[in-house]
Amino acid sequence: MSISVKGISKYYGDQKALDDVSFSIEKGEIVGFLGPNGAGKSTLMKILTGYLQPSSGEAVVNRFNLEKELLKAQQSIGYLPEHNPLYPEMYVREYLNFNASIYKVPKSRIEEVIQQTGLLPEANKKIEQLSKGYRQRVGLANALLHDPEVLILDEPTTGLDPNQLVEIRDLIRETGKEKTIFLSTHIMREVEALCERVIIINKGRIVADKKLAALRNEQVQIIEVEFDYRIEEIALKRLPHITDIKNPVGFVYELVFDTPKDMRPAVFDFAHDHGLKTLQLNRKNKNLENLFSELTLERE
Repeated sequence: MSISVKGISKYYGDQKALDDVSFSIEKGEIVGFLGPNGAGKSTLMKILTGYLQPSSGEAVVNRFNLEKELLKAQQSIGYLPEHNPLYPEMYVREYLNFNASIYKVPKSRIEEVIQQTGLLPEANKKIEQLSKGYRQRVGLANALLHDPEVLILDEPTTGLDPNQLVEIRDLIRETGKEKTIFLSTHIMREVEALCERVIIINKGRIVADKKLAALRNEQVQIIEVEFDYRIEEIALKRLPHITDIKNPVGFVYELVFDTPKDMRPAVFDFAHDHGLKTLQLNRKNKNLENLFSELTLERE
C-alpha cells in the first residue's frame, strides 16, 4: 500500500475543508484526483506531504504514519505543488545542486534527472529564462532528485500551452512506469490520458472512486436530440432501455439508456411516429466529464 487515508477531516476555523475522507492507493497506480475549485484537493495534498496537519483522521504514505514518522514519510515523497516554488535567479543545475545538498543525494543524480525530464537543452539557463513548460520540468526534476517511491503532483499542467501540455503529460506517463503517482487536476482529459483510476471530491467529501476501464465499459449512453417542438416526458419514457430524461434547454433532450446498442434509430423512429422533426441527433458515451458533472453540479 503506497497511500492510505482514513477518516481525514480538516477545519479552518468553522469551515470544513475535508469531511471524513478515506481511500487507499496501491503501489504502482496512477490515480487522478478531481474536483471543482475549492473542493479540498490542495488541502488533502498538503496533508499527504506533511505541510498541513489534519483536524482528525490518519494518513500513511509508504508505510510511514505522517503524524508519527513525518520526516521518513517526506523522504519517500516527491512533491510538485500547484504553484511551483522556484528560484528564478538561479541556473537550472545550480538550483538542482542546491536541493541535492538538502536531500543529501549524490551529485550524479542531478544529471540523471536532467536527462529523465528532458531538461538538457535548457540546463545551462537561468530559471527565469525558461518557458512555463520547462519550469514545470525543473519542478518535476526536483521532485525526482531523491528517487521517491511516491509522486504527488498538484495541478502539474495548469497554464501550459497545448505543446507543453503534451510534453509534460508524456513525461508524467513515463515516470509512472516506476512510481506511484497521485495527480490532482481539474482537467478531465488529463485524467483520461494519464490515469488508471479517478477519485472525485466535492465540498470536502469523496463522491466517486472508479477505475477508468470500468467507466469506459459501463453500458450507458446518452442521446442528445433536438425536436421541432416540445414533447411530454411520459411519451419519451416509452422508449426501450431509457433510464433518465433531461430537458436542459428549449426542445433539446438528453436521453440516457442502459444498453450498448446504438439507440439513435429508435429515437428517430419515435420522432417520426409522433410527427416530430429531429433537428439534431447525437450519441455520447457516458464519460468522465458526464460523471464529474453529475456528482458535483447537482450538489452545489
